[in-house]
Amino acid sequence: MRTILILAVFATVMVGQAAHAAEQCHQVRFGIVDWTDVRATTAVASELLQALGYEVAISDQSVVETYDAMAKGDIDVFLGNWMPSMAPVADPLINDQKIERLRANLKGAKYTLAVPQYVYEAGVRRFSDIARFPDKFEQRLYGLENGNDGNQLILDMINANAFGLGRFDLIETSERIMLAQVNGKIRDQKWIVFLAWAPHPMNEQFDIAYLEGGDDYFGPDKGGSTVYTNTRAGFADDCENVATFLNNLEFSLAMEGQVMDMILNQFVPQDRAARHWMNQNPEAVEAWLQDVTHRDGSEVDARAIADSMKLTLPN
Repeated sequence: MRTILILAVFATVMVGQAAHAAEQCHQVRFGIVDWTDVRATTAVASELLQALGYEVAISDQSVVETYDAMAKGDIDVFLGNWMPSMAPVADPLINDQKIERLRANLKGAKYTLAVPQYVYEAGVRRFSDIARFPDKFEQRLYGLENGNDGNQLILDMINANAFGLGRFDLIETSERIMLAQVNGKIRDQKWIVFLAWAPHPMNEQFDIAYLEGGDDYFGPDKGGSTVYTNTRAGFADDCENVATFLNNLEFSLAMEGQVMDMILNQFVPQDRAARHWMNQNPEAVEAWLQDVTHRDGSEVDARAIADSMKLTLPN
């Protein structure tokens, strides 16, 4: 009788602990920055987590603000840790064990300075060529939003007069406005040098060339990059089921390009673009949800979830 009583108490404690863990992990808080690729991947993750019974909150801030919030425990997950360009921001917090780097979610990316193809053919093929044509470029380097890691690398070059760029100015703006500038310059056959990256529809929309010679700032292979999933410290222990999902979550250049094209060029809201892609690619959903359960612990039917992502027209 005593053994049965002990087992019953043990079972009650275990159920209570499981329920407490579920209560502690009812919401996942994502950080995003104003880049279409991070919006696309975060939309995929958030739609799937909601299908599993989790609440999702999304906070839109700069890179530095996002990492500061993760370090303080105010954000759980960030899917846009582009390396090596973000190393100065992310690595100190990871080394201090305030943030954890879970896994690479995208390989084969790139992030560095680029120019229109006709500018490249006119002789601007390396970072060191930019300063040879100050008037053509109006002594401007076009970056992204304030606080962007790529912007900081450009500022570091300007402050160090690297490649003779000490007299150039950084133009900080949003992704959409920067690409509108690129579009306008190319239309008028004028010169511009700007932050570019892949995957992104700009690579198909515009005839552009990535510059060589920026290895000390943007890394080798013309800014060859890997994108990682980061979490606040302790999140994987607090939310094991979501951590399993995040460790499954790997994207491809083609997939991100397709979702971003829907968002940017077809004007599809990011959540609907993500749902449409998943509905059309159920095998990806199956891979992402392997060994993952619903929040209540019940088994997942990945095919059924993919089917549920089908878009319907409003009545």
